[in-house]
Amino acid sequence: MLSDFKRNLSSLNEIIYFDDNEFLREKTSDPVLLQQYIKEANEFLKSPLNEQEEYFIRGTLGNLYRVNGEAPKAISHLTFCRNYAKKAQETSKEIVSLIRLGEALKYNNNHNDALNMFNLALEKCQSSNTKNYIDFVHQHKGKCLMELLRLDEAERCFLEALRIRQQRGDEKLISSTQKAIELLKKFLSERM
Repeated sequence: MLSDFKRNLSSLNEIIYFDDNEFLREKTSDPVLLQQYIKEANEFLKSPLNEQEEYFIRGTLGNLYRVNGEAPKAISHLTFCRNYAKKAQETSKEIVSLIRLGEALKYNNNHNDALNMFNLALEKCQSSNTKNYIDFVHQHKGKCLMELLRLDEAERCFLEALRIRQQRGDEKLISSTQKAIELLKKFLSERM
């Protein structure tokens, strides 16, 4: 059942971590379990799904493949999600899809294409007055810029993400941004 699968996805947090040695890219501590989730999600694509369910499954697969080191497969699924959201004129889903697609492109070492996705997501947030994801755009764009060693630009992105997250008071997200800033400071000190 899809509802059971969705409920089980919460356990992914137990096996996914941010790797300090690779610019805080997401990795898994349990590749076998991650593969099991991928297999299960792919099984759902073989059954009849409505458009919303297919969007969800493909978005999930996009993220799982990215973490699993299979960026081209992630890009394929996340491109589907972006196209679906755009066609359905669902701005929030399009923004989420752009962020996810940007991450997959970054993992595929297409940093400039990734930055284009993050910039499009930022434009969508601003033009539609959708504020729910703007901190995520800044955070992910900052991480991409940090990988390119465009550290001053990355710092501006992280500080904006931090400002928004502090206003919202979400401690988990604040901590995530502070961790990114700490890593950035390490690079800045090495540059001097």
